[in-house]
Amino acid sequence: MNKLITSLIVVLTAANLNAQQISELPKLVVGISVDQLRSDYLQFLYNAFGEQGLKRLIQNGILYEDVEFSMEFTDRASTMATVYTGAYPYHNGIVSSERFNSSNLRLESIFNDIAFMGNYTSQSVSPKSIKTSTIADELKIASRGLSRVYSVAPEMEQALIGAGHAGNGAFWIENIQGRWASTTFYKDMPFYIERYNRTDGIDKRIDNTVWQPLKPISEYNLLPYCSDDWSFKHSFSALRKDKYKTFKTSAIVNQEVNKIAEMLISKENLGKKDYPDFLSVSYNAGTYMDGSSSYYSLEIQDTYLRLDNDIAELLNIIDKNVGLSNTFIFLTSSGNLNYEDIPAERFNIPYGEFRPDRCTALLNTYLMAVYGQENWVLGYNNQQIYLNNSLIEDKKIEIKEIQSKAAEFVIQFSGVQDVVTSQQLLHGNWNKNSEKFRNSYNKLVSGDLILSIQPGWEIVFDNGVSNNKTVRRDAIKTPFLIFHPSIKGEKILSRIDATEIAPTVSKVLRIRSPNGCNSAPLN
Repeated sequence: MNKLITSLIVVLTAANLNAQQISELPKLVVGISVDQLRSDYLQFLYNAFGEQGLKRLIQNGILYEDVEFSMEFTDRASTMATVYTGAYPYHNGIVSSERFNSSNLRLESIFNDIAFMGNYTSQSVSPKSIKTSTIADELKIASRGLSRVYSVAPEMEQALIGAGHAGNGAFWIENIQGRWASTTFYKDMPFYIERYNRTDGIDKRIDNTVWQPLKPISEYNLLPYCSDDWSFKHSFSALRKDKYKTFKTSAIVNQEVNKIAEMLISKENLGKKDYPDFLSVSYNAGTYMDGSSSYYSLEIQDTYLRLDNDIAELLNIIDKNVGLSNTFIFLTSSGNLNYEDIPAERFNIPYGEFRPDRCTALLNTYLMAVYGQENWVLGYNNQQIYLNNSLIEDKKIEIKEIQSKAAEFVIQFSGVQDVVTSQQLLHGNWNKNSEKFRNSYNKLVSGDLILSIQPGWEIVFDNGVSNNKTVRRDAIKTPFLIFHPSIKGEKILSRIDATEIAPTVSKVLRIRSPNGCNSAPLN
C-alpha cells in the first residue's frame, strides 16, 4: 500500500504558471475556514503579521485572492457548504443558517433534526440537511471508512459542514452554557472533551475573560480610516444575555478552537496511518457582536493580528504531532460580511426602508381580494416570501398563476429591484441575470418569491425579533489558499469560482469530487 501511495503524483498548476508538485499523499489534511476573512485586509495588515502564521502560508502557498460565491444570498453556512460540497445551494440544500418552517411558521436552524439528541446542548441537529456529499465524505468512502474526520468550530453549522455525513465527530461552543457540544449523529464524544467541559471549559473562565489590544494602539495604524484614538476593553462578566454568543464573535474565541484542535490531533493520533485523516478548523475574523464594531475599528485590526498568532500556533501543533511535510492545508473564507452601516442619510446617500412585515401583510390582503378570504402568505425569511402552498393546492389554483400575480404586486414596492418566482427558477425560465438567484435557491427550503432589494436600502423588521440589514452589493475579495512545504509560493489574481475548491482538494487526495460538484479542479 505504501509503495502505491508514494508512487502517485499530484500536479497542481496555477493558471499557466510552473507546475507545483506534492509527491506523496498527505497523511493529514487540514481545512481552515475563517468566517469573514478578507483578501484586502490580508494585504493591508501583511507587514504586521509574524513569520510563522498567515505570512508563512501566503509566502509558501498558492494564494487565490479572488473567490466568487455566485449567490444572491450568502452567510457562513451557505458559503462553507459550497466550499465543502463544490455545489451551490440549488443542489446541496444549505441556503442559509436558518430556514422558515411552514408547518409552525417559525424560523429554525437549517440543521434541526429531532431524530438526534445533543451532547452538552439541548439542540437536536444533524448534517442531513446537506443533500450532497462533502470532501470529507468522499475521503471516508475512498478509504473504506479508515480515514478519521473531525471538525471543530465556534458555531454549530460550521462544525457539521466540516465533518459532513460520515465524520467521526463535530464539536462547537453551544450558546447557553458555553460548553463544547456535539450531536449523537456522530459516534465520537471523546472523554477528554467531556473532561475539559467539566474542569476547564470557557464557562469556568468567562467572567474573568477580557479582550483588549494585543499590542500598543499606536501600532494599529494599517487601516487608514480607523477613527478611534482610544483603546478598547471587552469584558464578558457583565453580560446576562447571549454571553457566549457574544464571546464567539470576539477574536479570542479562536484560542478556544485551537485547544480542541490540539486535543484531536494529539489524542486521536491524526496523520499516523496509511490513509489521510481530515481535520476541519473554523475561526472567526468578523466584527465584534456581528456588526456592532466598524470594519475600520481597532477591534478588527486586533482580530487579524490574533488570528495570525492562532494560525501560527495551529501550524506548530501540526508540525509537532504530524509534521508539516506530511500535511496538506487549505484555507478559505466565508465570503460574507456582517457589519452595521453608518446611517446613509447622514451623508445624503440615497436611502430607504423596506419592511417585510408590511409587505407580506399587504400582499396577503391583495391575494384575499383576488382569491378569497384566506391566509395566502405564511411568512418571510432572507428576502424570500413563502406562500401557503397547501391552501393553493386545495383551492386548485395554479401555482404559476398565483406566484406571477404576487410577484407583479411585490415588484411595485419601493426598494424592490426584482422579484423572481420559484417556478421561473425550477422550470428554466431564467437568464444570466437570474443565475445567482437560482444558485441560492433550493426547492425543499426556499420561498415562492425571491426578492432583490435596492443597494443602500435597509431591511427593517417591525417585530423586533430579526436584525435589520443594510443591503450592499459590493464585491469583497475573499481568499483560497493551498499550502504544502513542497509547493512554491504563488499569488493568483484572476477570479475563481467557489465550486472549484472542492475538486482541487479532492485532486490532491486522489479521490472523487463530491457528488454534486460539476466544476473541474483548478489548473
